Amino acid sequence: MLHSILRKTLLICSVQIGSVFFITSAKAQNTSELGIGIGGLNYKGEVSPNYQFENNRPVLTIFYRKDISVPITLRGAFTGGMLQANDKNVIGVNDAIAPLHDFREATMKGGLAEVSGVLEYNFFNYHNRKDKIHFTPYVFIGIAGFYANTEVVYGNQNFTGLNANGGMVGVAVPAGIGLKYALSPRWNLGLEAGARKTFTDKLDHLEDQNAFINNRYTNDWYFYNGVSLSYTFYKIYCP
Repeated sequence: MLHSILRKTLLICSVQIGSVFFITSAKAQNTSELGIGIGGLNYKGEVSPNYQFENNRPVLTIFYRKDISVPITLRGAFTGGMLQANDKNVIGVNDAIAPLHDFREATMKGGLAEVSGVLEYNFFNYHNRKDKIHFTPYVFIGIAGFYANTEVVYGNQNFTGLNANGGMVGVAVPAGIGLKYALSPRWNLGLEAGARKTFTDKLDHLEDQNAFINNRYTNDWYFYNGVSLSYTFYKIYCP
């Protein structure tokens, strides 16, 4: 008898949850956004073992966002920007340049283009103009493909023969946080910060270099942080 009651209770709850999700999904599917963003692109690897604000270089992104339910949106984007890092910016103890970086004197620079698809989870329904809340924090995760073309140059004359450049294609996992604010029923302002975990150590061309001047056991990362402006499209269904 107890099992029968539990089964009926679970069935009723499942139907109610499913109906709520279906209704909210149907409402959310009426909106989509097209936007553009600007900000900074940052690299983390051998030449910059930690995130350094001074390494931010200009980046531009164009994106399309589609609501599939009240909390869930899908976003596709194209992002392009510059990368740069310098051993001389890595500070160790006593505010001095870290010994390895001072010895190596490497500089890395270049560009990167990315195509990504991410899933966003919104904490509030900021598109609902009947509510007083017109903003929402959100988190996101997805998958991206990128093309990077960089070069590394050594200031230490002993390593000038190791100078390298070239392009590569890779896969990354984007993840991060953001904030959306509805300026009006049509226009939205966004702030976002996110990391891209790559599966390569070749952004800086140091992967196959002398083991004494690089770390072969960590992969490179790159980061995006910026502000965006988007326009909302509403689709009205006839009853």
